[in-house]
Amino acid sequence: MEKKKVLFISQEIFPFLPKSEISSTSRRLPQVVQEAGKEIRVFTPRFGAINERRHQLHEVIRLSGLNISIDDQDHPLIIKVASVSSARMQVYFIDNDDYFKRKTTVQDDKGHYFVDNDERAMFFCHGVLETVKKLGWQPDVIHCHGWLTGIMALYIKHVFNKDPHFKDTKVVYSFYNDSFDAPWNERFFEKLKHDNMPTEIVEKLKDTSFLNITKVIAENCDGVNIAVENLNPDLRSIFDQVECLKQEYVSEEQQGKELSAFFDKVIEASILA
Repeated sequence: MEKKKVLFISQEIFPFLPKSEISSTSRRLPQVVQEAGKEIRVFTPRFGAINERRHQLHEVIRLSGLNISIDDQDHPLIIKVASVSSARMQVYFIDNDDYFKRKTTVQDDKGHYFVDNDERAMFFCHGVLETVKKLGWQPDVIHCHGWLTGIMALYIKHVFNKDPHFKDTKVVYSFYNDSFDAPWNERFFEKLKHDNMPTEIVEKLKDTSFLNITKVIAENCDGVNIAVENLNPDLRSIFDQVECLKQEYVSEEQQGKELSAFFDKVIEASILA
């Protein structure tokens, strides 16, 4: 039987960035899911805070060179890769000087969230999908970690749904306690129009607060899971209300087995639907 394919996308992965709930889970989970019998790929942004020399990143020329249009402006896509040798795992990095060259991740050095995080999320998700197509690798499930990755669900469900490469791809979103405290750019919904996002989805995103964006993302997922022991009550409320397959928090020791089985349920549910 052909192995199921799981694409992990995360806004941060250890050891390329410091340890956090997201970066540690995003380092550990692909390995244990791979060991549980799935085929995996892993993508993350190439933030300027990542030391390319120390982690031996190198550009993949055959995958780079594409331009991605965001808000009707073209931005070159650069793909880099590095290995996590202890896990027999490669990590692909989405890079672009306009969005990812700055020396921090999603906040500046004073703790203010970047005003173009909406565009950075759009570019990252687009870049992942275009690169996966070039690799000729069709994911059964895309598992999203961190709010920068969540709009992948909207692209898969409403923009790339007619692309044969992704017509059967499902999206799972992990709930963490990370958030942003300033709304995204008020023109976010207009930028999505340039991506041919349907009007009914665009209208829901005129409110660019963290909780509303999370709610819309969750409503468009095929599965959601809780990745932390004590989830914020507001996020817990969204999790409880959304109508899709759900998985409660699973201890680190059981994550490989339980999440691999959860991915199977998401895939099987789509076949039976």
